[in-house]
Amino acid sequence: MASHYEAPIRKPLVLGDRDYHDVSVDIARPVETRANRQWWIVFTIAFVAFLWGIGCIIYTISTGIGTWGLNKTVGWAWDITNFVWWVGIGHAGTLISAVLLLFRQKWRMAINRSAEAMTIFSVVQAGLFPIIHMGRPWLGYWVLPIPNQFGSLWVNFNSPLLWDVFAISTYLSVSLVFWWTGLLPDFAMIRDRAVKPFQKKIYSLVSFGWSGRAKDWQRFEEVSLVLAGLATPLVLSVHTIVSFDFATSVIPGWHTTIFPPYFVAGAIFSGFAMVNTLLIIMRKVCGLEAYITVQHIELMNIIIMITGSIVGCAYITELFIAWYSGVEYEQYAFLNRATGPYWWAYLLMMTCNVVSPQIMWFKKIRTSIIVSFIISIVVNVGMWFERFVIIVTSLHRDYLPSSWTMFSPTYVDIGIFVGTIGFFFTLFLLYARTFPVIAQAEVKSILKSSGEKYKKLRDAGQPLYQIQKTATIREKVAEDQSLPSEGSKKEVADLLGAIGVFDAKRETPDDLKRIKGIGPQMEQTLNQIGIFTFAQVGKMTEKEYNLLDSITGSFPGRAQRDDWAGQARGLNNSK
Repeated sequence: MASHYEAPIRKPLVLGDRDYHDVSVDIARPVETRANRQWWIVFTIAFVAFLWGIGCIIYTISTGIGTWGLNKTVGWAWDITNFVWWVGIGHAGTLISAVLLLFRQKWRMAINRSAEAMTIFSVVQAGLFPIIHMGRPWLGYWVLPIPNQFGSLWVNFNSPLLWDVFAISTYLSVSLVFWWTGLLPDFAMIRDRAVKPFQKKIYSLVSFGWSGRAKDWQRFEEVSLVLAGLATPLVLSVHTIVSFDFATSVIPGWHTTIFPPYFVAGAIFSGFAMVNTLLIIMRKVCGLEAYITVQHIELMNIIIMITGSIVGCAYITELFIAWYSGVEYEQYAFLNRATGPYWWAYLLMMTCNVVSPQIMWFKKIRTSIIVSFIISIVVNVGMWFERFVIIVTSLHRDYLPSSWTMFSPTYVDIGIFVGTIGFFFTLFLLYARTFPVIAQAEVKSILKSSGEKYKKLRDAGQPLYQIQKTATIREKVAEDQSLPSEGSKKEVADLLGAIGVFDAKRETPDDLKRIKGIGPQMEQTLNQIGIFTFAQVGKMTEKEYNLLDSITGSFPGRAQRDDWAGQARGLNNSK
């Protein structure tokens, strides 16, 4: 089929002998089955860390910011380091979803959903730190530009800190809508497969009445493109504005015009590393190796390698400009980073961010799952130390040697940071148990061009509709003499391909006689074809009605006149 042609040299993005039904079953399995032991172990650790963080936050708010390691010289440290780090991690989700959608990159299909979720959860963590740093969060309304009893206490709209508020809140809003829009077809798939009435009602509610009509898909694609167009400049603007927190100041080490592109590259760098970390874990725990393939990991490693090289160039540029400027304070700030008391943090930053990604030039290494996992963690450690080095080493030694001091985090600082990591993983693990972690509809859209099974059929010169599972059903139907026309193999395959194949191990047959127009004989005929549930009948359209009439040869037009599909959907929803 010309519309599904893809060069044989391209590696498949969906491995194994999988068809459309298999995609639905595999992606719905983590939601429909019980959590395994590994999930509970990881969730318990993450939740304990989250509770520890909550305790440290309560202690901080009830006692005061003095519980942190800040002092008069280093007024910003651990909190802003963590804030910038979390915002950076949130970048890759929107990049994968929006930018790669606009560039029509097929490899985004299996990883964009988890990347989008990661964006939401990481921005939530980032938002916690400015709120806590206010010291008295219950007086937070003072910073709002509203008339109040304190006279002219108004927000300084010239402050980049306020630009941060608008940029990140906009980023979060657009990312959230983009994420939820993409989930609608998947929620509808879980809704249609749900057996328990409560589960069916919940997924019916969150799917916003998705029916899978052509109009639904048209609007879905239009909205996705519009949101992608809005989100793409946000990818660049958000961390650019975060960099302005430092670049618009006059402090040596911060007053650097290269910060905006350097921060954006670093954010994408750390974001892709975190996506890699999460996907490598999830593909193993959820058994999704066929969809999150080594090819996906390799492509993300290439982006990590490229952005790591950009970050390395930025580091060198900073050093060159500090030397070339002739400003002794600027020169000392960078000399102090490399040779001062925090030299070890600078060394870690350079090793993790510049040296470690360069091993990805070797294909054998960037296609190794273990090495990819280790490098992803190393990169995120290095990016945290980058933010720490920029913030703390630029502050702890200023113009007056008499005010020089050191910063050391307290157990409260560390506890809050560990708590946000626990909160992040708690949210992500709950997401993996309640939401489809892969966009099944989007994976199906590339199945015939990038699925291993279909690529083999195409290479062998065979038609793509020759699928083993449906062929077996067709053969059974053809052998059954009770069907008047004995059923065309292709027609039965097309019908079941459109309405879904009944899974006897997981699904329970419905009493189809409750549908007006279906008697005992017609129910038996439908069962012999492979139709057992209201959900299958509810998916019928005029095309499927005609196929059914052609197969059975009984009462042409009866199903459409009696609206079997409408009746079945009503019965299915009332179960």
